[in-house]
Amino acid sequence: MILNRHQQIWLVVSKIPQGRVATYGQVAELAGFPRQARAVGSILSQLPRGSDLPWHRVINSRGELSFPLDSNKYQEQSRLEQEGIEFTGEKVPLATYGWNGVD
Repeated sequence: MILNRHQQIWLVVSKIPQGRVATYGQVAELAGFPRQARAVGSILSQLPRGSDLPWHRVINSRGELSFPLDSNKYQEQSRLEQEGIEFTGEKVPLATYGWNGVD
């Protein structure tokens, strides 16, 4: 079965374990699309409302959420905190919570 780009990205995101995060660039790399972090963001933004895909575990390369503080999507932080991820200021310490693509 050959997966299209969307499906490959969704597959990688589906494997990010609870309590871990991955960057947009890392997801792109693992899906076979190096240097296409923006494409990952675009594809995830098109997910249907109520999707079970853990898109909230994908953050930017600085360890920050990629939504304005006043947006509904900023609820991503609360979902991550519920999974045990602790923020340092407005950042997730990637050295502590970053997913290596294997576990």
